[in-house]
Amino acid sequence: MELTSSQRVAVEHKDGPLLVLAGPGSGKTRVITSRICQLISSGVSPYSICAITFTNKAAQEMRERVISSGIRSGAHISTFHSLCVRLLRQYAQQAGIQANFSIYDEADQSRCMKMALKEVEVPASDFQPAAVLDRISGWKSDLELVEAVRQRADGFRMKMLVRLYDRYQQILQANNALDFDDLLVKVAYLLKEHPQVREELNERFRYLLIDEYQDTNHAQYQIAKGLALGHGNICVTGDPDQSIYRWRGADIGNILAFEKDYPNATVVRLEENFRSTAAILAVADKLIHANKKRKEKRLVPTIGEGAEVQVQGYDDEEEEAYAVVLKVKALIDSGEDAGEIAIFYRVNSMSRKLEEAFIRNRISYQVVRGVEFYGRKEIRDMIAYLKVLANPQDELSLMRVINTPARGIGETTLAKVTSWARDNRLGFYEAAMRAADIGGIAKATQAKLATFVRMIEDLRSGIEGPVAPLMEKVLHQSGLESSLSTGRGDEGTARDNVIELIDGAAAYDSGTDNPSLVDYLQQIALFSDTDAYDAAARKTALMTLHAAKGLEFDHVFIIGAEEGILPHERSASNEDELEEERRLMFVGITRARKGLEVSFARHRTTRGLFSRTIPSQFLYEMGVEIRTPEDAEREPHHQKGEGHGELIYEAFEEDGHPEYLKGELVRHPKFGLGRVVGFIWLGENSTVTVKFNTGSQKTLMLKYANLTKEQF
Repeated sequence: MELTSSQRVAVEHKDGPLLVLAGPGSGKTRVITSRICQLISSGVSPYSICAITFTNKAAQEMRERVISSGIRSGAHISTFHSLCVRLLRQYAQQAGIQANFSIYDEADQSRCMKMALKEVEVPASDFQPAAVLDRISGWKSDLELVEAVRQRADGFRMKMLVRLYDRYQQILQANNALDFDDLLVKVAYLLKEHPQVREELNERFRYLLIDEYQDTNHAQYQIAKGLALGHGNICVTGDPDQSIYRWRGADIGNILAFEKDYPNATVVRLEENFRSTAAILAVADKLIHANKKRKEKRLVPTIGEGAEVQVQGYDDEEEEAYAVVLKVKALIDSGEDAGEIAIFYRVNSMSRKLEEAFIRNRISYQVVRGVEFYGRKEIRDMIAYLKVLANPQDELSLMRVINTPARGIGETTLAKVTSWARDNRLGFYEAAMRAADIGGIAKATQAKLATFVRMIEDLRSGIEGPVAPLMEKVLHQSGLESSLSTGRGDEGTARDNVIELIDGAAAYDSGTDNPSLVDYLQQIALFSDTDAYDAAARKTALMTLHAAKGLEFDHVFIIGAEEGILPHERSASNEDELEEERRLMFVGITRARKGLEVSFARHRTTRGLFSRTIPSQFLYEMGVEIRTPEDAEREPHHQKGEGHGELIYEAFEEDGHPEYLKGELVRHPKFGLGRVVGFIWLGENSTVTVKFNTGSQKTLMLKYANLTKEQF
């Protein structure tokens, strides 16, 4: 397919900063890969090009496209985190770390924080590990180290959080480990504090391309600036309307301020959409125009009108799930590819009812929640062994495997080794190697420790080279193989899971020029839910709206479009949060190529309580007709307007409730003046949607709204 005029401008731009505002389905990936090929064709060395994106899947797709073009390989194409790991291995000394560091996932981080809470003697009931880690992650994303936070800490709670932050970092350092945020923080400070390293990298990467720039946090923003500082050849692509990761530190201001950061930047808008029908784009465009923090652009369809977007109401979540699954079945029965159908939801827990419906109807499906595989006990045990081989200082992993399976090394022995190690300023593994010198440990137990250490040392000889054979060796020599094969209950499944892990390592070996254990551990540590989606499975996909980013399907169902769910309840009093929820909905809508249905349940069980819900305000902003089972009886009250289904609700009175006309002026005691844009009769739970003069739009339950009518 030929490049469009705007795509060609982006591809052929060579030197200087470039901002590519790329709407959904506008061929952004094609533009990036074509730009890489164009740079190489113009004489730029592939070695001088660095392309960064956010998922392993997207990076792999880019690499494959570049290779298939016949252009010389050599360009660095990876995720932000993968690039940072590579740089930290290379410049470990300057970064103040050891090159064989472990990367701690969420479970490891939680264990470290629980240790910190215990050592600082803070009750976990007052400081939940997950909440503290989230706070620390926010500080790290903003490049705030412990001392910087300590200087502005006031009040007991803040000071305790700083102490926990400090102790958490000490534990990571003792284990020669970094968490995901540290990978970014270390590189940002490496570029800032070591001009020579920065200059080397500026010279190495003469052309920098960053995809999904709207999802960068402050640390990633500073890394990008540092890598481009010496030449200014930075090309960023993205779409402010698809910024959906504020909760993990993403700052939409980075892309909005690009032209301020680089005043001589060329700006290219990719507005033609090659994915979705005109009907789907019209709904998406109408919805996103309710946001203020955005760059104006059009969604220009290149495909025909297509089927109308459906918005369907159901009585409860069970009816919603079964109705949606039956519609999926009907699509498949009509000849549609099951792999081109997806169901999106706001939170993972909403998949349960859907899964029940799929199982009862005997329809194959896949839940895109891949990181859970790596959370299974047998998988974590195997990976812990591998981490110890790569980094014997990783005491968290060492403590997990030293008696797994049981080899007679109990808690009392571990405590004695730990104490002796501390007294002699050694790591636990070094102390275990000298078990014969530790008093109070029986000779038989010393022998068991020595046997374990010999096994680890023998296995460590194979960390440079193919990983799958090493894993086979670990499985056999560690005793895990016999413990899994002789187990009862689900142990057979556990063994199958370990074999699946080894098969994955074999695939890594065959697809990597120089496989190594450290590199393999890096890859699985940075594995994400989106990477887990298996398009080749040809099964209907169930996933969160966040996981859907970067994917596309012929037919999409979005369930749970209710106030408190989508938008999420946390956005109720925060306009920035509400705008992000609207962007999340926008992302979900624009994944659909041919068909889209959005649904809501009028009752839903939340935290064990069955309660009435309010349809999402996004449904009214989309401007489509809402259908419910009672529509046939209430048809006179609902009329479809002009264009793409703008809702007009006729005024009426019932059971003494006042009438509300579209456009009527009302006042709310908190939100002030506004105009009515929608009204749904639900008896005592009737709702009214008001667009307030502040710019916000709220769907309110009438009986609690306390609205008063104002004169025009």
